[in-house]
Formats: sequence, C-alpha cells, structure tokens
Amino acid sequence: MENKLIPSVEAPPAKSEPAWWFVFISDKMMVAEAGEEISLPCFADPAELALEPIREWYLGTLGGRHCYCAEISETAAIPENMALRGLRYLYGRLEESLHRAAMKAVHTLEWDRTSRYCGYCGMETIRTRGMVAKECPCCELLIFPRISPAVIVLVEREGKVLLARVKRFTSELYSILAGFVELGETLEEAVRREIGEEVGIRVKNIRYFGSQPWPFPDSLMIGFTAEYESGEISIDETEIADAGWFDPEKLPTIPGKISIARELIDWFVETKSKEKGITPQKERRYHPNE
Repeated sequence: MENKLIPSVEAPPAKSEPAWWFVFISDKMMVAEAGEEISLPCFADPAELALEPIREWYLGTLGGRHCYCAEISETAAIPENMALRGLRYLYGRLEESLHRAAMKAVHTLEWDRTSRYCGYCGMETIRTRGMVAKECPCCELLIFPRISPAVIVLVEREGKVLLARVKRFTSELYSILAGFVELGETLEEAVRREIGEEVGIRVKNIRYFGSQPWPFPDSLMIGFTAEYESGEISIDETEIADAGWFDPEKLPTIPGKISIARELIDWFVETKSKEKGITPQKERRYHPNE
C-alpha cells in the first residue's frame, strides 16, 4: 500500500466504491478484529452497517482508495465483528499508514466538534468550500483546524539523560520534558523556559530533532536535544513528582513507541551505546498507554 495519505477536499460525487472509514465513538476507533488480527473497515457507506454519522469528513486517498472519517453516537450499536480501540492501543497493531491517517482523522473530528459555533458572534458555523475550514455565515469569521505547538526536549549531562515523572501520569512512567509554546516565543525560548520552570536548570546547544502530530487533542510535538549548562534540579511540585539524571543502561519505565519522546530516548541510548562500543538492549520497559 502507498504509505502516505494524499489529502484532498474534493470528495467523490457518490459513495459507490469501497473506502477506508475511520469511524469514532468519542476517542475510540472502530476496527475489525479476527483473533489477533486487527484491520480497518472498508466499505462504501456507513449506512451499509446501519451506522449514522453525527459528523463526517473526506480526507483524501491512501493507496488509491478514498478515505473518510466519521463520528457516531455513543449509543450506536457497532457490528458484532467490530471493536472500539484507542489509537495508542492500535499503534503497532494497525498498519502504519492507516494509523497515521487515523491520527489526522481524530484531530479533524475533534476540531469539527469544538468549532460548531463562531467564537466571535456565537452563530452556528458552516463548512467552507474548497478547504478544510469553517466559516460564520453572520460575521464571516474563518475557522481553521487548531494546531497547538509544543516543544519536547531530551537534555543530556555527562552521558546521562534527564527524565521526569509528571504528576498526571497514573504509573511510574518517566519521560523527557515537554510544554506548550507561549505567545511571542520562539521554539528555542520555549525550550529554555520549560526546562527552567519544571526542573530549575539552564540548557545550551539546543538542536532540532524532529516533529510528530499528536492529536490528543490537537498538538504538534516539536522535538529537540539540548545539553546541560548550569544549575541543580529543583522540581516544580505542582506538575513534577520526580526528576533525575539516568544512565542509558539503567532507565526507569519509559513511554511506548508511539511517541516522539520514546524516539528521542531510543536515539540517545543507541548513540551512547555506539560511543561505548556495546549493543543496546532490544527491549526496555515502557508504558504503552501514557
């Protein structure tokens, strides 16, 4: 299968061919399950399964097949051979190209749900032709999907990595630090501020690593690496439960592979292992759902 969704706003004139359908009830997606096998439903129209969408958007094509996303009521009865699964659970179980499209689908539906009314005059919004946007028929305000940029940073000090346990985590999960970009900030300024606020240290040599859409509900995670400059760890006790410097060979429980946090940590471990001339462990403890 072609490994990338080709976005489009021009839906076919009729739902006459089998298409990929990303159907959600709240934040859970409907998938077909047969034993250990999980697949995305492929059908022409939700009506075939007696499903009535509350909202629906055309996404484009993937592997030459049309793609749609839809939200259905929490009281809807899904077919017997289907199950509702979260996107974190489906990572690694669903084909990667479909999972990436599902991330866009859930973001689209969340934006549609939360932009039903104009934020300026309160009038109910309508869809804009030719683009993924909504508009107010009264004051003509255009509303585009919301994307909230957030920085996430791996900080190194003398071969060790800074990891912290956030209070909102329900397990003993440790990860690298992250935070939303504030108005008027550059990304590098956001990195320095977040690290300073959360653990009280200064960093230097900030370098871009990569990015990841994170539709929980609407973030774009922008990854960086940085080096320790000065200061001692002093945690913000309103957000952080614990923080410290960890040896790459003795890590605590870390995030699952769905996240750029895990990608940064894996990169760090592999880099340090190569420097030492050792083979890194293939598996490390991780929490799949945080």
